[in-house]
Formats: sequence, structure tokens, C-alpha cells
Amino acid sequence: MKKGLTELVFILDRSGSMSGLETDTIGGYNSMLAKQKNEPGEAVITTVLFDDKYELLHDRISLKGIAPITDREYFVRGSTALLDAIGRTINKIGNAQKNTLDEERAEKIMFVITTDGMENASREYGYDKVRRMIERQKERYGWEFIFLGANIDAVETAARFGINADRAVNYNSDSEGTQLNYEVISETVSCMRASQAVPSNWKQRIDEDYKRRGKK
Repeated sequence: MKKGLTELVFILDRSGSMSGLETDTIGGYNSMLAKQKNEPGEAVITTVLFDDKYELLHDRISLKGIAPITDREYFVRGSTALLDAIGRTINKIGNAQKNTLDEERAEKIMFVITTDGMENASREYGYDKVRRMIERQKERYGWEFIFLGANIDAVETAARFGINADRAVNYNSDSEGTQLNYEVISETVSCMRASQAVPSNWKQRIDEDYKRRGKK
């Protein structure tokens, strides 16, 4: 393993239900990347945008070389093929790791999955298949997965594809909630890069915001 190298994988919903949050998503994501560029250590970034189609925006690019995203890249459309996006991306990163010399493989791998709606369009992957894939990568290789969901039961949904309750959180799908997400994600990624662990209280601020402002 290459000490100090972290592979960060972001799977971002761009389906039609995200309409109105484009500016907040773009700003939050760019702000997070800018903060991460100032952290010690190396990182490579994969960014996947999904609706009922799959777009690989950043393909394992060095964090230092990533340009900010704009509304030319991130715009909303279509339905929500969440499972296909997760499954395809796990396969991609797994194959890349398998075909990389051991001394050049990332020391840490972290997936951050964000969606604001229910799965409704996947064709290649189902819940059971994705769950087996995630559990294998967690148990065998120590990959981390966190899941942020709005307008669904995020904890229950995450459990269906193998992500534990302590790695899943409900958020408010509005401007304030979206900005908070990226602040928390950046803090969590920084801790992961520095200490190899996701803090036990990583989602506390999002939980508190959801309980304070979320649907009763």
C-alpha cells in the first residue's frame, strides 16, 4: 500500500428531483475539493453523476489537478438508477486496485453516496448484488462507505445494500441541508485521510439539522 494515498469516490445524484439545488451542489462540492487540496497526503478523485444514465466525470484524477465543476457538468435530468451507479463504480475501482502494483495501491478507499430520492431505474444491479459487493470490499479490503439520503429512510435503504446504520444519515433536501452535507463530508474525509478512521460522531450535525427542520 502507498502510505498517505487515499482514493475518494463520490457518487452524486443528478436526477430530476435535485432541481433547484444545482447551485448549492456545485458550490458545496467545489468548496469541499478546495479544502481537501490543503490537507496533507495524496488523494485521487472519482466523481460519478447519475440519473437513469451514468456519467464518469472524474476518473481517478489527482486531487491537485481537478478543476471546479460548473453547470456545464452538473445539471439535473432523468430518474434514479442508484444501484447501477454504485455497482458499476465498485467494479471500476475494484478492477483498478487489482491491476495496480501493491506498493502503488491506495492506503484508504472511501465512497460517499448521495441521493435525494428512491431507486427507480436500475437495470444491471439489484439490492442483493450490491450488498454482496459492498460487504466484500468492506470485509476484505477495509473500504469505507457512507450514505446520505433525503426523502427516503436513509438508514433502512443503506442497510438493504450493506451499509451500516452508523454510516448512513437522513438530510434535508434544501439549500441549507445541501451545504451542510458538503461541510460534514469534507470534515469526515479529512479525518479519514489523517487517521484512517471515520469519526463515530461524523453525522451528528446532519442528524441534528434533520431532527430540527425535517418532516415530522
